[in-house]
Amino acid sequence: MRQRLPIGLAALWWGSLTTLGFMVVPLLFMLLPTPALAGSTAAKLFTAQTWLSMGCTLLLLLISRSNAALAQVEHAPIATIFIAFGLFAAVLVEFAVSPHIVARENLKLWHGLGTGLYVLQWLAAGATLWKVSAPRG
Repeated sequence: MRQRLPIGLAALWWGSLTTLGFMVVPLLFMLLPTPALAGSTAAKLFTAQTWLSMGCTLLLLLISRSNAALAQVEHAPIATIFIAFGLFAAVLVEFAVSPHIVARENLKLWHGLGTGLYVLQWLAAGATLWKVSAPRG
């Protein structure tokens, strides 16, 4: 179980980012009657995603600091860097970028920055999953 927990957390983190960002939110804008309704719904979903991301990354960081499963991964220091960067990106989007989007301030700038940070978080989660699921030995 200890060896599988990091893989499960990384898979949940990357899979939830993938599903929300590349399938659910685009569908909201296609199916809901107004962009404002789709945007407010997406904002709530992104907030939930941030909390999920923070939970997964904090647990992964705790595991990596112990003598448990992630510490046995050959590339654990590199995975830890990706985890920490993903956590930073999630927090930055939620607490620095999202308030500007919700306030509808310079939407092009803040939405572009938020999208870029989301993609970087997605890449960090994917790299983490790749590292922690690599064959040992």
